[in-house]
Amino acid sequence: MPTVSINRELLFQALGREYTDEEFDELCFEFGLELDEITSEKEIIVREQGSDKADGASDVVLYKIDVPANRYDLLCLEGLVRGLQVFKERCEAPRYRKVTPASGEHLKLVITTETAKVRPHAVAAVLRNITFTKERLDSFIDLQEKLHQNICRKRSLVAIGIHDLDTICGPFTYTALPPAEIKFQPLNQTKEYTAAELMQLYKTDGHLRHYLYILENEPLYPVIYDSNGVVLSMPPIINGNHTKTSLKTRNIFIECTATDLTKAKIVLDILVTMFSEYCQESFTVEAAEVMYPNEKTYIYPELTYRKEILTADYINKKVGIRETPESLAKLLTRMYLKSQVVGDGSEIEVEIPPNRADIIHPCDIVEDAAIAYGYNNIQMTIPKTYTIANQFSLSKLTELLRQDLAAAGFTEALTFALCSKEDIADRLGKDISATKAVHIANPKTAEFQVARTTLLPGLLKTIAANRKMPLPLKLFEISDIVLKDPNTDVGARNHRHVCAIYYNKNPGFEVIHGLLDRVMQLLDVKPGRDHGYYIQAAEDVSFFPGRCAEVFAKGQSIGRLGVLHPDVITKFELTMPCSALEITVEPFL
Repeated sequence: MPTVSINRELLFQALGREYTDEEFDELCFEFGLELDEITSEKEIIVREQGSDKADGASDVVLYKIDVPANRYDLLCLEGLVRGLQVFKERCEAPRYRKVTPASGEHLKLVITTETAKVRPHAVAAVLRNITFTKERLDSFIDLQEKLHQNICRKRSLVAIGIHDLDTICGPFTYTALPPAEIKFQPLNQTKEYTAAELMQLYKTDGHLRHYLYILENEPLYPVIYDSNGVVLSMPPIINGNHTKTSLKTRNIFIECTATDLTKAKIVLDILVTMFSEYCQESFTVEAAEVMYPNEKTYIYPELTYRKEILTADYINKKVGIRETPESLAKLLTRMYLKSQVVGDGSEIEVEIPPNRADIIHPCDIVEDAAIAYGYNNIQMTIPKTYTIANQFSLSKLTELLRQDLAAAGFTEALTFALCSKEDIADRLGKDISATKAVHIANPKTAEFQVARTTLLPGLLKTIAANRKMPLPLKLFEISDIVLKDPNTDVGARNHRHVCAIYYNKNPGFEVIHGLLDRVMQLLDVKPGRDHGYYIQAAEDVSFFPGRCAEVFAKGQSIGRLGVLHPDVITKFELTMPCSALEITVEPFL
């Protein structure tokens, strides 16, 4: 959940009245937000860096407010104030309009074919005759950064560029060139650099180095020029210093380059709806024309208003209240969703403005109705359906096995569900393509690249971290693994596995085999090929040749046991032999 830091004095000034801290906390709760902390810049520095570093820091009170992750319109002072004012019925929600330039000709951004393999999409708009103060400009830049960290997924999906339009001349060209051919003076630098030099320069930059991976392996880097060859930006890394905005800026050109066009449209709509308030003609945005390589043209921003129709009965049932359609329409209007009763008087037409990209489904509208009504005002009722709770059968079996495996002398471990590709493939002597692993699209670290397909690596890493403990080390884990499954709606399925490891000076295969027999005894499965369980010699690259067996039960293969291969043991930084067992428990439900 994003946290927005708001200057209390500026907030109260914009709201038109002052609140006590308790009153504002209550207002946030009513609006579906949470006042997380009341602090100051000085307090933050003292807490994080010590009092020595806090000299000269501001004592201005800051409200840190937790905002729902999909409420992009509340990530800045302007959006928060507007939302609260509409909620308290002190003003109506403004109507956002896109307008054509006085000349009748839209500013044009031309996309070339070279961008297709890097960042193929772009949208643009212009804010004309805008008036900035220091606080407004800081808020604009802060919103840009908040969006980058949130919906833009750290600039990997969308990168925003804001430029002083009076310093450049359209039409603009969005293309991609070899790094050596791109040369310009980047933002806040004093000389020109090539793109390749910039990538080296920013490797030590605490802020920009986190975005370099997006481009560093690409043969072509995206770049935006004006008609005179002036570089506006090299997205998603840095803007040019030539177009730097200041308090004197009166016309702003906004461009968003993207790999996800839908996200780019949302980001542009949020930026212009939040700050068009400061234009000479408030809440108007000058449209721009974007031409794709196939010569198709699109006008942005879209600023689309769409309508949904819900019945009052649907909202009342979902929330658990009994309100008239007129009352519900009023509640929704307070939540920035202008509503009116239509049809036979039982239906409500809800207009969704362009700044409410979080409204995707009727349930989102119902949630806003519940917030406006007040969760504390909803009467608690006893459900009409009489039900008896019961433990999920798989969880019950897991708990029973967990207790008995511990009683058998094994210590339970709990390891991460995510791991590296190396853990489930290279270290086990397998090919990653044969593992049916679910890959994380944007892993934060190399340690969490895929969902685990086996419990074995986690236990081996646990042994490696505790190898100084007295021998033998006997560990087990009962948890889920994840495998790709095209037959499910999400494309993957969880499987409950039990895995056990014995680590000692000798392999201890008989210990692991004995544990398998004990588990089968607990599950009331007798030895035998017909209706019981049995083991059969098998080959597996993770196990020592001739020391691996496949376990069969209920007419199917349920797992393997054996002595691990010396290469596997070495790759997990272990020095002694190790036996392991891993089976699925789901067939025994």
